[in-house]
Amino acid sequence: MDGQRVLVTGGAGFIGSNLANHLAEHNDVIAVDDCYLGTPDNLSDDVEFVNASVIDDDLPTDVDVVFHLAALSSYKMHEEDPAQGARVNVEGFVNTVEQARQGGCDTVVYATTSSIYGDRTEPSPETMAVEARTGYEASKLARERYAEYFHNFHEMTLAGMRFFSVYQGFGGAEKHKGEFANTVAQFTDKIANGERPELFGDGTQTRDFTHVDDVVRACELAADHELQGIYNVGTEESYSFNEMVELINAELGTNVDPKYIENPLDEYVHDTMADYSKLHAATGWEPTITFEEGVSRVCEPYQ
Repeated sequence: MDGQRVLVTGGAGFIGSNLANHLAEHNDVIAVDDCYLGTPDNLSDDVEFVNASVIDDDLPTDVDVVFHLAALSSYKMHEEDPAQGARVNVEGFVNTVEQARQGGCDTVVYATTSSIYGDRTEPSPETMAVEARTGYEASKLARERYAEYFHNFHEMTLAGMRFFSVYQGFGGAEKHKGEFANTVAQFTDKIANGERPELFGDGTQTRDFTHVDDVVRACELAADHELQGIYNVGTEESYSFNEMVELINAELGTNVDPKYIENPLDEYVHDTMADYSKLHAATGWEPTITFEEGVSRVCEPYQ
């Protein structure tokens, strides 16, 4: 993208700030965030910051492209207050897109979720059947249906990005998320400080860990190509939590054993893996940062 006026909601959060800072190198970028999960400290001076909620009126939607990343982004947040979860994730999505449409914008890229695939040790294609097991998943599926409405009824293009376990580390923009940060960031911080990370069960659960830099490229390409529909953003590789801890220890030169605890969550996805062939076919995107390299980047600030 070059020379565009862009809005990033959730723009002071983890993924949003990485995207906003990247796009601001060649575009006019506005980041909207209510600072519940984000902080303007994540943003470069080139990004215009607006402290607002996506459920507000008069959002700065006079733009060419909207990247809608604002969300209550965890299972726990939604179970504590399902109505507020729906208000932010569903009403906030509709409110933002409708204001953008009225302002003449017809290109939207938005965050949905890969957790709706459930447990999968094989790559999950976008065509497989999905269902909502949690309020968080229900809210993201609702976004996908409203995106269909805006496309079919208003002829907008809306690309729903199903992210797989995005990470960067506390040396990046994740630190402010604390307990809601990716496990790579949390475990690295604990091990670097001599603490034992807590793993649910026996640590054999797997994730398709995707570095935020690759996610940012995927979002930008989706906007450049004005994609419509649902697209996975992952690596087609999975690592267990035990393997992650081994990689972190090896990188830091430590020997901290994890602590295995009973899983306290009623709904828990044990394994994930993306099939990113649809996004690759549409844009040429493919991941460029291996998990080994990504762990090295996460560990670097501690060395």
